[in-house]
Amino acid sequence: MKKKDLYIKYEKDGNRKNRKKRKTYITVIAIVLFFLLASVPVMQYLHVITLPQFNINKKVVDKGLLQDDNNNVKAGNSKDTAADTRSSHEVFDNNQDPIEHNIQKSVTPTEAADVKSSAENKDLQQEGKKSTEETTEGSVKRPVTGEDADGSETGSETNAEIEPVKGIYVSGYRAGISDYMKDFISLADNTELNAMVIDVKNDNGEITYKMDQPLAKEIGADAAYINDMPGLIKKLKENKVYLIARVVAFKDPLLAKKRKDLCLKKKDGTIFQDKNGDRWVNPYKKEVWDYLVDIGKEAADLGFDEIQYDYIRFSTDTGMKQVNFGAEAKGKTKTEAISEFTKYACDSLKPLGVKVSADVFGTIIDSKVDAEIVGQDYVKMAEYLDYICPMIYPSHYGEGSFGISYPDTKPYETILAALKKSEEVLQKNQKSSGKKLAIVRPWLQDFTATWVPHHIKYGTAEIRDQIKAVYDAGYTEWLLWNGSNNYTKTALEKN
Repeated sequence: MKKKDLYIKYEKDGNRKNRKKRKTYITVIAIVLFFLLASVPVMQYLHVITLPQFNINKKVVDKGLLQDDNNNVKAGNSKDTAADTRSSHEVFDNNQDPIEHNIQKSVTPTEAADVKSSAENKDLQQEGKKSTEETTEGSVKRPVTGEDADGSETGSETNAEIEPVKGIYVSGYRAGISDYMKDFISLADNTELNAMVIDVKNDNGEITYKMDQPLAKEIGADAAYINDMPGLIKKLKENKVYLIARVVAFKDPLLAKKRKDLCLKKKDGTIFQDKNGDRWVNPYKKEVWDYLVDIGKEAADLGFDEIQYDYIRFSTDTGMKQVNFGAEAKGKTKTEAISEFTKYACDSLKPLGVKVSADVFGTIIDSKVDAEIVGQDYVKMAEYLDYICPMIYPSHYGEGSFGISYPDTKPYETILAALKKSEEVLQKNQKSSGKKLAIVRPWLQDFTATWVPHHIKYGTAEIRDQIKAVYDAGYTEWLLWNGSNNYTKTALEKN
């Protein structure tokens, strides 16, 4: 064979081998990409990741209105992380939906200026931190309640060093992974963090550990993300972590699907579903109340210090106008239903020595319209609860709220204004009624709201600004929300 022919043969063989290699590489890459893409929905479902930017339904209205019959009313967004478009707490970095709901712009520029000037008083930051109490059992950190401050008997048997709650939300999935919990425990040991809000009943209606509840077993709600809840509680208490059980209330797709007699139905008899396709249970149904209270009781028996109800409200979806709430709703408003459940839960749980709290929309503080739509009466609920937790994320307020052009870009000013309004409303009603009201413990934003047109990246400075606003407003407790549980550790002061 001639040299030229040999060269051509070798070249052809080389090209053939290269083509095979390229095909192999392309095939491998395609397979890897396929499995990566296929795993995204699974990871989203397990709350390992959140992809709010891909959910066009989960967005905050720029200058929108609360979608109800009063389309001329300006309102504001909340956590619950709060929204039926949102997602726990939260299209945002969370697994709840932010309500398309812009805060009522009732604060004048003059009032806003007064709020900002009041921030000069920095002495308030240390209020409530000097109290101590002799204890006889346990050493779990817990907050001072209104009764504690007066020296009278409290509703809790958990005796411990008194310390204002500074906590984070932990999903049931993350709580069930030991490596994650080791990191959170280390964070609590080395920083000001002293509390965790852990999913016991999540946004999907799942119970995050094996619970001895007949109805939960009947509907298959035992997801059991946490294999050893008693062991986890013991470990956290050994590290002096105050434990709050998060129980999602009336947004319960699982119970609503399995027990159609308890779900919301339209006037034509069909099942109500919000814009995300989720079903809700009827807040007027006493059996639903009992289920939620029974879950709280078992969590209390296990050792949780506090039961916190989230989604303790009605859906804000426009389709709610077509819902028939049944005979139980006759002569009873939405706010009456939620307030009565709140009282029922407190009356049932407090005797067990556990505190009771609830998450509420920040906009209901001074908006009667918003309160009636979701059924949350801020003052009335505060009469029964130990703690009331308004979700006052700056990203959830409409442009111009509190006289602030773009609230998400002004975390300090927005939080301060919201809490000043809370103080004003509660003090006014406390003076007129003479009743003790719940301690305010706000949810703060530890996520970047990329879906908001005028937003900023939230990091250490923005989170510290929010915390400072809490102290400057005269409060001492706070909770951080990040639905993926990826917290800005540098924002927490070291011990």
